[in-house]
Amino acid sequence: MLKQLFIKPALLALGMAAFASHALAVELPSALVDAEWLSNNLENDDLVVLDVRSGIDNGGDRSTFEQSHIPGSLYSNYTDDGWREKRGDVAGLLPPEDKLKRLIGGLGIGNDDTVVVVPAGTGATDFGSAARIYWTFKVLGHDDVAVLNGGFHGWTEQGYEVASGSPASREMTVFDVDFRRELIATLEEVETARNSQTQLVDARPSDYFTGDTTSPAVRSAGTIPGATSLPHHSMMHNRDSAFYLDTQNLQARINGAQLNSDTQTVAFCNTGHWAATDWFVLSEVAGFDNVSMYDGSMAEWTLSDSRPVQTAKRGLARVIEFFN
Repeated sequence: MLKQLFIKPALLALGMAAFASHALAVELPSALVDAEWLSNNLENDDLVVLDVRSGIDNGGDRSTFEQSHIPGSLYSNYTDDGWREKRGDVAGLLPPEDKLKRLIGGLGIGNDDTVVVVPAGTGATDFGSAARIYWTFKVLGHDDVAVLNGGFHGWTEQGYEVASGSPASREMTVFDVDFRRELIATLEEVETARNSQTQLVDARPSDYFTGDTTSPAVRSAGTIPGATSLPHHSMMHNRDSAFYLDTQNLQARINGAQLNSDTQTVAFCNTGHWAATDWFVLSEVAGFDNVSMYDGSMAEWTLSDSRPVQTAKRGLARVIEFFN
C-alpha cells in the first residue's frame, strides 16, 4: 500500500514561491534588446537596468538622469566612474579586476542579475559606451547582459514610461569574476597577428584609417598595416532622432569589408571605445567565432616608432616624390 505524501503548508508555499521565482527568471532574447522587450520585463527583480549616459554625444550626466530615466534604473557615468582608466600614456584601458569588482558590486549588481546597459541613444559614438561596458561584463565572465537598442532617447521617443529622482537603491554585493583572457588582445598578440591570418579591424572613421585625421591620444597618423576598415558609425542609423544599431544592413557592411566569420579577428580604434561597437557587432550580433578587442589600440601601438603604421596619404606622397 502506498503511503500518502503529506507536505506541510509552509513548505508547500515555499516551494511554490521558488518555482514562481524560477519561472520569472529573465531570459534575454539576444545581446541587443528593444524597448518593448525591456518594458515587458521591468518588474522582474532579477533584471538590472544600468543607465550609463555621459557627456559623449551630449548624452547627459547624473543630473540629466535624475530629471528623467527608465523606472527602476541604476546610474553609472561611463566616462567618470572607472569603467576605463589611463595607465602611463595610454588611455581607455580595462581597469584591474579588483577595481571592476568594487565598481559593479558597489552598484548592487551580483552574478545572478541580468543586466541591460542603456546608452543615451544620442549618437553613434555614444553606442560605444554601452558596447564597451557590455564587453567588460563579458570579459569578467558575466553572460547575462544586453544593450538597449536606441538607448534612453529611443525609449522616450517611443513613448514609454519615465521616472525622475535618484537612482534605484540596491545593497552592495560581491561580484565574482571569471576572467576571460581570450576577449582581450594584447600589444604582443597584435604584433604577432600582423604575420598571421588574423583579421585586424579598424573601427575608426575612414579619415583616421587613411591618416588624414589623427586623434590627440595617438602619436602617429594611420593604421596598423594590413588592417581592414569597418567604421563603427556606418553600422548605426538615426530614427526619430535616436541612434540604433542598423541590424538589417550589418551583414552587407561586413561583407563589404570582406571579413570571414571563421577567422580570428581583433577590433581596435584609438582608445578601445569605437572598437567596442565593432567587437559587439562581429561577436555578439554577426556570430563571429573568435573576436577580441585591443583596448590599447592605436594609442598604445604608436608609443614606439619601431611599430609601423600605414597611411594612404603617405603612400601617395612617396609615389609623387619618386616621379619628381
